[in-house]
Amino acid sequence: MAVEQRNVIDILTHDHREVERMFTELETLIGVDSDEARSRSKDLTEQVTIELVRHTVAEEADVYPEVKKKVSDTEAERAKHEHAEAEETMKRLESLRPGDPKFDAELMTLMREIRTHVVEEEQEMFPHMRSIFTEEELVDLGRKVETTKKIAPTRPHPGAPDEPPGDKLLGPAVGLFDRMRDAISHRGTQR
Repeated sequence: MAVEQRNVIDILTHDHREVERMFTELETLIGVDSDEARSRSKDLTEQVTIELVRHTVAEEADVYPEVKKKVSDTEAERAKHEHAEAEETMKRLESLRPGDPKFDAELMTLMREIRTHVVEEEQEMFPHMRSIFTEEELVDLGRKVETTKKIAPTRPHPGAPDEPPGDKLLGPAVGLFDRMRDAISHRGTQR
């Protein structure tokens, strides 16, 4: 029995919903002063970061170059700029711990940045893509995105290249190193 392939918009929208679900839970933990809340907040923040980095790398490697060619250079560049801002925020957040007042502020900044980005993608870029790309092209992009997410880094690397060929050359190596570090430290897994 053949498995139906999801198109890239469905995949990316699903990612957005997963991140929003984690953000909603994180919001309930902001300001809660308990070891349990801090531990859950740390775990969720790591999971959000992993998902966002993988999602961002896949969009920048596979989706935005196609959007740039067929839809709008402006939309692709704006989205990449938004990614860069969020990646800087994730990098700052990475060095903080729940309970630190700066942690909550950076977390709220990240949620605002990502929510703004999601609205722009879902209300502007995705409808443009649906009107210009064929369903076959969207499914093919979906396959590429799924493949890229499997080898993508899991930690923010704001200084890493986000344009070909640098992203395609360094991304998998950095991704492997990140996943090894995650496995050793149990990062992004609920303990």
